[in-house]
Amino acid sequence: QGEPIRVLVTGAAGQIAYSLLYSIAKGDVFGKEQPLVLVLLDITPMMTVLEGVVMELQDCALPLLREVIPTDKEEIAFKDLDIAILVGSMPRREGMERKDLLKANVKIFKSQGAALDKYAKKTVKVVVVGNPANTNCLIASKSAPSIPKENFSCLTRLDHNRAKSQIALKLGVTSNDVKNVIIWGNHSSTQYPDVNHAKVNVKGKEVGVYEAIKDDSWLKGDFILTVQQRGAAVIKARKLSSAMSAAKAICDHVRDIWFGTPAGEFVSMGVISDGNSYGVPEDLLYSFPVVIKDKTWKFVEGLPINDFSREKMDLTAKELTEEKETAVEFLSSA
Repeated sequence: QGEPIRVLVTGAAGQIAYSLLYSIAKGDVFGKEQPLVLVLLDITPMMTVLEGVVMELQDCALPLLREVIPTDKEEIAFKDLDIAILVGSMPRREGMERKDLLKANVKIFKSQGAALDKYAKKTVKVVVVGNPANTNCLIASKSAPSIPKENFSCLTRLDHNRAKSQIALKLGVTSNDVKNVIIWGNHSSTQYPDVNHAKVNVKGKEVGVYEAIKDDSWLKGDFILTVQQRGAAVIKARKLSSAMSAAKAICDHVRDIWFGTPAGEFVSMGVISDGNSYGVPEDLLYSFPVVIKDKTWKFVEGLPINDFSREKMDLTAKELTEEKETAVEFLSSA
C-alpha cells in the first residue's frame, strides 16, 4: 500500500466538502490501494462543526484513511501536501458586488498561495473550486512563485459534466456515450460550452453532436444558456448551491490529474493560458480542452474555431482580463 499521500480540503465544514470527503477517503479518487492523510482546514468559528465531520469520517471505518487532521491554522494545513483542493472561499451574499467578492477572495487566496509556497511540496497539485474560481486560482499561483504555474488548475469540470449530460438527455443516451465537449473560459455565465468537436455514440456508431442532434438553433441557443445558468437554476430550486454535483466533478478532475485522461478523450480544466494556440491572452487562468499524462496536462491543439466560437471565447477572455486587473490591484494592497 505504500506511503500515505497528504490531501488538503479547505472549507472542510461546508456542504461541498461534506459530499466530497467520503469519495476521497474511500478510494474513488486516488485508487483503492492508496492510503491517505486528510487535512481539513476551515475558519475558527467552524471548528465545532468540523469535529462532527471528523467523527463521521472515523465512523465510516475506511481502511485507506490513516489520519484526519482538522485545523484552522495554515501552517498545519499546508505542510508537506501532495494535493490541495481549495473549496473554501467567501461566498457572494445578497447585494454584494462582484468587486467586493473579488476583494475578499484575493485576501484569502493570497494567504493560501503564500502558505503553499512556504509549507507544501513543490510538486503539489492545487485545484481551486471556490468562486470566482479562475481568478482565485490565478491569485493563489501568483502568491506561490516557487510552485510551477502548471500545477494550479481550477474546476470547470462541473460545467463540462453539465454539457455532456444535456447532450445525453437530448439524445436519450448515457453521458458515457458523449465525449470531447469543451468549456472555454471563465467559470461564470460567460463560459462557452462548445460541442463543435464533441462526439456521441449512437447505436454503436460515433457521430458529431451537430450531426446527431440536427437542431443547430438549440445547440447555439438553449443548450448554451442551460449550461451557463445551471448553477443559478440549482440555487433557485434547492435554495442551496450545487454540492453533490460539484463534489463529483472535483473527484473527476483530480482523478484525471492523478491517472491521466482516457485515450482519445479530452476534458475541460481552467489552466494558465501561457503558450496556447487559440488566441487567448497570456497570464489568464482560462478553461481549455486538455489531455493529461504522467500528472502533466497539455492543451489539445489544432481544433478549428469558427466565428461563432471565436466571439464567445473572446467575450469570456475579456471578462477574465477585467477580473484579473481588479484582483491584481487588490493584490498589492491585500
